Formats: sequence, C-alpha cells, structure tokens
Amino acid sequence: MGIPTEQLAQMSMIGSVAGAATSGIGAYYGAKSNQLNLQQQAFMSDLNARQAEKEAQYTLDRGQKQIGQLTLKAGQLKSSQRARMAANGIDLGEGNAAEILASTDIMKESDALTISADATREAWNSRIQGTNYANDALIKRASADTISPFSSMSTSLLGSAGTVADSWYKYSKKDTGVSHANSADL
Repeated sequence: MGIPTEQLAQMSMIGSVAGAATSGIGAYYGAKSNQLNLQQQAFMSDLNARQAEKEAQYTLDRGQKQIGQLTLKAGQLKSSQRARMAANGIDLGEGNAAEILASTDIMKESDALTISADATREAWNSRIQGTNYANDALIKRASADTISPFSSMSTSLLGSAGTVADSWYKYSKKDTGVSHANSADL
C-alpha cells in the first residue's frame, strides 16, 4: 500500500515551496554575511590607517629627538675644542681654530639634515601606507553598500518560482484529470 498520487503531488509542491523559501533565506543571510564581512574589513583598514599615521608622527618625533641629541653632543664637542685651544693660547677667531670650529658646525648641520631627511622619508612611507589602508576601507565600504540582502533573497525566490509553478501546474492538472501530454496536444 503506497502513498496516493494526489498526496505525493501535494508533498512535492510543499517541498518545492519550502525549498524556495530556504533558498531565499539562505541567499539573504549569505548576502548579509558578505556585507558584514566587508564592513568589518573596512573597520580594520581604518584602524590600520590611524596606526600608520601614529607611526609617522612617532618617526618625526624620534627624528627631532635625535637632532636634539646630536646638537647637544656637537655643542659639547665644540666647547671642549674651544677650551683646549684657549688653554693652549690659540686665538679662536682666526686661522685653523676658526676652521675647526666651523667644520664642527658644518658636520653637525650635515648630520642633522640626514637625520631629518631619513625621518621624513620614513614618515612619508608610513603615510602612504595609511592612505592605502584608508582607500581600501573606502572600497570595502562601497562594496558593502552595493550588497542588498533583500535583492539577493528576491532573486533567489524568483529563480525558484519556476520550480514551484511547475509543481503547482502538475498538481492542478492532476486534479482536473488533464495531463501535461494532453495539454500540449490542444
């Protein structure tokens, strides 16, 4: 004793409707998941951009401190040079003494410019990386904004509508006694 054909047809139609509904729900939550994932990635890119800017600021501050230390050491060197030369009775304003003191100033200035250039270059690279992170966040946010979970669900439901309609058509023709083959002949 089997299940009557009419009951099988009803079960088939119910299965088609249930399958369409679960497919639509799955499409909705799949799209929502993609959207949230992109938003989270954008948030992380924003954090990375802020961190890159902090790193750039730290690099510039470090460069300024190094220049300060260099200036202090150069001042100490120049003072000891002046003291030694003065103790030996050398006139500090003329000749070799003046050239030694001037070259100490030139070396200090050259080293300070090198430190400043290195710090600026490193900070620039950090800021470029930060800009890349910020752009990545914008792109991911824009991509997330283009995802519509309701559209995904609607598309899935419309795609499944054909299967449901076919099951309903077969079921309704069995009720009237007209088969697919006979209706094609009409």
